[in-house]
Formats: sequence, C-alpha cells, structure tokens
Amino acid sequence: MNTTSTPNISIIVPAYQHARELSACLNSILSQTYSDFELILVNDGSTDNTEEMLQPFLDRITYIYQENRGGNAARNRGWWAARGRFLLFCDADIVMRPDCLQLMIQTLNQHPEASYVYCSFRYGWKKFTMWPFDADRLRRMNYIHTTSLIRREHFPGFDETVRRLQDWDLWLTMLEAGHQGVWIPKVLFRAIPHQGGISTWVPGIFYRIPWRKFGLRVQIVEKFQAAERIIRKKHSLL
Repeated sequence: MNTTSTPNISIIVPAYQHARELSACLNSILSQTYSDFELILVNDGSTDNTEEMLQPFLDRITYIYQENRGGNAARNRGWWAARGRFLLFCDADIVMRPDCLQLMIQTLNQHPEASYVYCSFRYGWKKFTMWPFDADRLRRMNYIHTTSLIRREHFPGFDETVRRLQDWDLWLTMLEAGHQGVWIPKVLFRAIPHQGGISTWVPGIFYRIPWRKFGLRVQIVEKFQAAERIIRKKHSLL
C-alpha cells in the first residue's frame, strides 16, 4: 500500500451500516499483491459500530466522515479526496481476491482503448460470469458491477440524485461520452448480501427470474425495477 508518494490507484469504500462486513473487506484490500494504491473510506453517517471497528485500520487508510447523504454522495466525496490515476469504488460488502488489483491494472494497461475494466464475480453463492463488453447489451441491462477499475480522466462522477442502479447509470453515461470497458473472464471478488447498507446490489437478470429462489425480498426487487425505469428514461432507452 502506498502511503507516501502519489498512488497509481485510489480505492474508495463508501460505508453505511456495514460494520459487520467491513473488516473482511478492508483486510482483502490491504492484502493485495499490487501495492501502489491508497485506500479511502467514507463513512456515510453510520449509526452502528463502524467507527469502533475501524480503529485497527486508521493508520493505513484515509478516513472521511460525513452526515448521511447516500451512497453516490459518499463515492463522490472519496473521489474528490483521491490522488490516484485510476479509481476503484469498492462497496463495503466486497471481498477481493489477492490478485484482483494486479489483474485489473495489467488488463487496463494492455487495453489503452478501454476506459475501465470489469470482471466476473460472486454474489452470495451465485457466480456471475458476465460477458465481453457490448454496448447494445449494456443499454438493455445492468451487468457491470460498480467494483471496476476506471481511468480517472474518463470518470464523470456519480449522479447524486440516483438512489439505485448507480453502476448502470455510470456506465451508460460513460458510453454516451464514447467510453467503453474491457472484461476479465475471472471471478476477482465476491459480494456478501446485506440489508440496510449502501450496497444492496441486484444484477439485472434478477428482475426476470424467480426472486425467492435467491433469497431476495420481493420489495427490494420491485424498488430496483422502478429504478430501472428511471435510468431508462434518463438515458432515453424507453
């Protein structure tokens, strides 16, 4: 981990009510085989024991507290504080493979035409293999996770009025600016399903399959379906 000179990568972790998952998340980041990064954690007004849990990590991270303003505001706050040439937004319920950063930065360096790199992942017990980048598919559905490595100069910021599907909104905004991604066909992280925090991530294909089979509450999926309509309207995809 780079704590002195300007880091190559800035990892931004927004956290709200994720004290239980944070330790595993931060340890997985700090154990990366690639070390040229800084780690910024933005506490979005958590009322659980997040601050207590963070004490052992404070000498290795940049810690920012803000009143609760939502996940996208927390992500943007971390972006403003970041110093790296590349950005990676890692939700607090993510556990990375040790070589996650190494493979992402290598792949992005090998593809100068790409603005970001994304990978396959696990959500709970379910593996999501994903697909090579396809603009038409991206316009149809949300399939690229927020935890992707982005070239800073191509990152437009998160729309703080968007409450759900912020990843899809971001990739569509970048697509409209001519920026595309590249896929790593490997599982490089897993997400731990969690209720009540910033990351209640629901893959787009979940809207079209039996919800209870995957342990998701119907109300959550309905909220994401409503959010999907909002994103489609914003990007003229209706």
